[in-house]
Amino acid sequence: MNCDKCNSNRIVQISGKTSDLFNMRYDKFEYEGYVPEGIVIGDGGYGDYIQFSFCLECGKIQGQFPVSEKKVMAAFKDSAKDD
Repeated sequence: MNCDKCNSNRIVQISGKTSDLFNMRYDKFEYEGYVPEGIVIGDGGYGDYIQFSFCLECGKIQGQFPVSEKKVMAAFKDSAKDD
């Protein structure tokens, strides 16, 4: 795997299990629950795992960017449904 930005092969892959204890903040919004889909840090669906890769050369998190405001807000709205 090579970096999306600088083409370096110095890529670190991160994975961690959170169960339903994931938390994120954006602007005035806060999310708690399962890892949301659509914002690069999950395993492709709502689940227990935080997964992402980043480049040790330039620091870029690998994935599909930009992440739309619509996708970010959808993650926060899904959290509000659980309350």
